[in-house]
Amino acid sequence: MEIGKIYNENCLITMQNMPDNYIDFVITSPPYDGIRNYNGYQFEFEKIAKELFRIIKSGGVIIWIVADATIDGSETGTSFKQALFFKEIGFRLHDTMIYYKNNPMPQTGNRYHQHFEYMFAFSKGSPKTFNPLTEPTKYQGLANMKNRGQNGSLDYEKVERTKEKKVGNVFFYSIGGGISTKDKIAYNHPAIFPEKLVADQINTWTNTADLIYDPFMGSGTTAKIAHLLNRKWIGSEISKEYVDIANERLKEYAFTKIYTTN
Repeated sequence: MEIGKIYNENCLITMQNMPDNYIDFVITSPPYDGIRNYNGYQFEFEKIAKELFRIIKSGGVIIWIVADATIDGSETGTSFKQALFFKEIGFRLHDTMIYYKNNPMPQTGNRYHQHFEYMFAFSKGSPKTFNPLTEPTKYQGLANMKNRGQNGSLDYEKVERTKEKKVGNVFFYSIGGGISTKDKIAYNHPAIFPEKLVADQINTWTNTADLIYDPFMGSGTTAKIAHLLNRKWIGSEISKEYVDIANERLKEYAFTKIYTTN
């Protein structure tokens, strides 16, 4: 396999050329429920899921970003069906995270605005890497007891201490033109990831020089962020139009591999 390449083909073909236990991490959003048009391409979910289980290393993680279309007045439940199938074939459902859109497109009808998609974290065994994102947390504690006061009471000095805590599993991102990415060409694709989303997940589940795969590479966001974070990557994308967009976007990063093997 050629590292740093988007294969313009069905991802099943790409994966069939990979050895077992080859990939450290996968992040992708599949073309679920026919929401994205791939010119007649049939999304063979079960075959793809089984190949992903074969190629990912023990301890590897898949971040599978998916939602549900509404058909004939009912949400499809595709997200849950896929999650359960991943479990059936051997993956652990390690975490059910939420990708929350701060500024979604407004919707009409008798439903609330759709603000989120699921980010399922599937692992092959226990995840081998977890670098949690953290945020500062402040709390006040009682410390440094003073002398007993004239009325016999004990006086304490309040001390403010700062610690770090893991963030929650709901991730908030603003989306749209100039926000998801500064790369104007990427918006020729109808459904791009926020770059920050991809960076957060890559930082959490991988280390330098790990190999990342995106079976539905789209506009190339996974490839770009993997490169900037010093990871190796491979992609598949069946649409020639999207491959051209991604390659144009990645021109300035192409073949400038800086990762080192630990």
